[in-house]
Amino acid sequence: MRVLAIESSCDETSVAILSSPDDIPPLQPGWQPSVEGHVVSSQIEMHKRWGGVVPELASRAHLEAILPAIDDAFKQAQITRKDLDFIAVTRGPGLVGALLMGVETAKSLAFSWGLPIVGVHHLAGHILATYLSDNPPPKVPFGCLLVSGGHSAMYQVDGPTDFKLLGQTRDDAAGEAFDKGARMMGLPYPGGMHIDRIAKDGDADAYEFPIAMKHSGNLDMSFSGLKTALRTKLQKMETPLSEETRADLCASYQEAIAQSLAFKTKKGLAQTGLKHLVVAGGVAKNSRIRVLLDEMCQDLGVTAHLVPLGYCTDNAAMIGAAALAAPQDAWLDPMDETALTMDANPAIKLDTPFTQVQR
Repeated sequence: MRVLAIESSCDETSVAILSSPDDIPPLQPGWQPSVEGHVVSSQIEMHKRWGGVVPELASRAHLEAILPAIDDAFKQAQITRKDLDFIAVTRGPGLVGALLMGVETAKSLAFSWGLPIVGVHHLAGHILATYLSDNPPPKVPFGCLLVSGGHSAMYQVDGPTDFKLLGQTRDDAAGEAFDKGARMMGLPYPGGMHIDRIAKDGDADAYEFPIAMKHSGNLDMSFSGLKTALRTKLQKMETPLSEETRADLCASYQEAIAQSLAFKTKKGLAQTGLKHLVVAGGVAKNSRIRVLLDEMCQDLGVTAHLVPLGYCTDNAAMIGAAALAAPQDAWLDPMDETALTMDANPAIKLDTPFTQVQR
């Protein structure tokens, strides 16, 4: 089984070609997709001057990059379109203009090549990216802490199409807290990577930051108050910040985010009794979060599955992995009206991780 996957939900144009064994059910022992070609064209340098992603610029960049990326993926895989079984594309969530670039390209290729098409939920891709690791994959059911620029949530995964939301942020995501906090400290976009780097030279106990919703009784999170606390501290400090002060702030701020995620994750594992935890999403690249959650899992007797660094941020390989796990009824005939009218959906829910045939 071989798929051409396209991802264009935000500021990375990515194309991948993956294959998987067709004699092993998805997410069962031995099932592991193989990445044959993978291209990621990042827009970070273009958006850096604006301090964040500009949707219109992102859409135009996808339009320019997507066809060359497809050509490069075929060259890496050393195959032709005749070797493909189907095409997959991210339907949402994301920036609607950016999503449309991928969706319309995928629909056009499916129609002209006569290949079935599958629309994939972006978060299903992040979660199932764990199956791209060289390490043994998690056993179903498993928990997943998904932390990215726009999402912070914990799920219980019972199967390829069965994702149960256990808790989520009520306001900003952890990635937003990193980027906006970095901007307040005068660091460039994307801020998370700079905070992670600078924090290594700082003292995480130098400043105290709040961990919200510790006594909420549920698994929901909040990071808006953390940003306010950082702004309040900065207003009382002399500027420009010294290197030592900035390092201590970064370390303390990062620790608050990491501890907040670990606290809710530990509570979720205790409530569900799950013995496997996947940590996925762009923020899962953060070194402190990876170490803290890995140590927590060891203490609890839970197996931690940290998505490989190269597949944490938005990429098409994760979309391909999710598509290879999709049921056959998610495959749309390219000549059918359902496929031809499939649209981007920036507000799609994870309870519909794949396109569904309208009957």
